[in-house]
Amino acid sequence: MTHPLNPSDDPGFGPAHLPYGVFAPADGPPRVGVRIAGHVLDLSAALGDPEFAAASLNPFMARGRAFWSETRSRITGLLADDAAAAHLHPLADVRLRLPFEVADYVDFYCSLEHATNLGRMFRPDEEPLKPNWRHLPVGYHGRAGTVFASGTEITRPHGQRVTPGVAAPEYGGSRKLDFEAEVGFVVGVPTEAGETVPPERFADHVFGVVLVNDWSARDVQAFEYVPLGPFLGKSFATTVGAWVTPLEALEAARVPGPRQDPEPLDYLRPKEPWGLDLTLEVHVNGTRVSEPPYAGMYWTPDQMLAHLTANGARLRTGDLFASGTVSGPAHGQRGSLIELSWNGAEPVVLADGTTRTFLEDGDTVVLTASATATDGGALTLAEAAGTVVAR
Repeated sequence: MTHPLNPSDDPGFGPAHLPYGVFAPADGPPRVGVRIAGHVLDLSAALGDPEFAAASLNPFMARGRAFWSETRSRITGLLADDAAAAHLHPLADVRLRLPFEVADYVDFYCSLEHATNLGRMFRPDEEPLKPNWRHLPVGYHGRAGTVFASGTEITRPHGQRVTPGVAAPEYGGSRKLDFEAEVGFVVGVPTEAGETVPPERFADHVFGVVLVNDWSARDVQAFEYVPLGPFLGKSFATTVGAWVTPLEALEAARVPGPRQDPEPLDYLRPKEPWGLDLTLEVHVNGTRVSEPPYAGMYWTPDQMLAHLTANGARLRTGDLFASGTVSGPAHGQRGSLIELSWNGAEPVVLADGTTRTFLEDGDTVVLTASATATDGGALTLAEAAGTVVAR
């Protein structure tokens, strides 16, 4: 077996990364592990803490920041010792599960470019941004029960949609199924009702980061979203990566967020940089169609969390909140098909010569992302992948 610390063996998951997940070996129940290159380190066997014998990361995440940091140090020590090899499983021999039990799911709308593109598309005679957009991170509450692990098939959603030239809506499968490339944040430490979390306490509550594909039925969404916003066009499926990258692994990727005008109210003013220099990639059937840059997102995750709790709403271990579609200023940086194809007017050409305006049955979408690791090398977030199937 190749030693897992061999730098040529999948360097994006080297010892400076150490993401956490839940796996089931062929001969045992699910438990918590850490990915090191092409292997999983069984933390239940290697460390012995009861939190690692659980079938989700939630008990571990609830222990808090000091225990997270201590655990990371213990793992680093184990991997420096050849004795750790006794607790390694090849990735090919295990089954991966949804890494955490999702308590609540909130999706934001934090990309200035994405919000502007959609505003120009659907409200060409108005200002593209609504008056509140630069004052607060806009979001909506999603469904925790339809967050799925990477690799889960996505059944084409059905709903009411309007066909051009037809007066009445009809019910049927979405004809405008889309992906949304996003970055998600997983809460570890809960709060009490009435408690707020200011930006400077972000890292005390958020355990780590996952890639998110917030699948969207654009035609269903377009008919239903006035006046209360997204509902069935969003709630059918959200895909997350199978490994959660701890915040500590992303220290070298932290950057200041963009200048905000007007200056946010006091409760949203960041006290330290929590922008993240992540470069996402979106592949459809093996063709790279976009490279969205997360570093340019207008609202940063510490501000999202501060706003999420500003009214006293409590956090729970396993809460997931996502950035909304990540899009940049260039055409090749748009994080959704509705932007890339401009709502179907400009089809996207794939490597096999076929074109897409929206997703077809059988299409596979894979999101990946990379960043600089704390050792100066590359860090790769776990992919979020899904294949569309007919209902």
